[in-house]
Amino acid sequence: MPGLGSAHPIGDQLPAVFADDDFILRFVSGLDVVLAPVFAVLDSLEAYFTPSLTPEDFLDWLTDWVGTELDGTEPLATRRHAVASAVDLHRVRGTRRGLAAAVELAFGVRPEIAESGGATWSARPLGAFPGTPRPALNVTLRVHDPASVDTHRLRAVVAAARPAHLPFTAEVTATPFPEGT
Repeated sequence: MPGLGSAHPIGDQLPAVFADDDFILRFVSGLDVVLAPVFAVLDSLEAYFTPSLTPEDFLDWLTDWVGTELDGTEPLATRRHAVASAVDLHRVRGTRRGLAAAVELAFGVRPEIAESGGATWSARPLGAFPGTPRPALNVTLRVHDPASVDTHRLRAVVAAARPAHLPFTAEVTATPFPEGT
């Protein structure tokens, strides 16, 4: 970075015997030029790990580091939001809520989720089991233009956020228009 000065010039920290030597001062000023970017990064290191402040190129690395389900084509604001909410998404990963949040983050539309499982209780033994005996998960994304959605991307997001044991289908359909329009 041209013109970046060191916050801690070495020449100011030299003993008095070297402070009067012009050659030594010029030599250590060259080291200041080399070390200035290192000090600048270390002084602002916290900002690199704050999604709203980090530089865009570092944000791309950070999205991979925290395990977001992004492909890098999303707007900058979406990528920053994904990194900021990564911990919350990982906490609910494998749940219906987590799956819906991951798909909504990637595509901007809340999906419809149908699953075969269920939970119930009974005061008597041998009660009926909830859900269906065959495990299944169906994720439907309703958008105005289905051709604009990458179905392979949808499958990848669902595969990463679904419960690991469930086979799934993912489909994109057109939003039904209200009658009379």
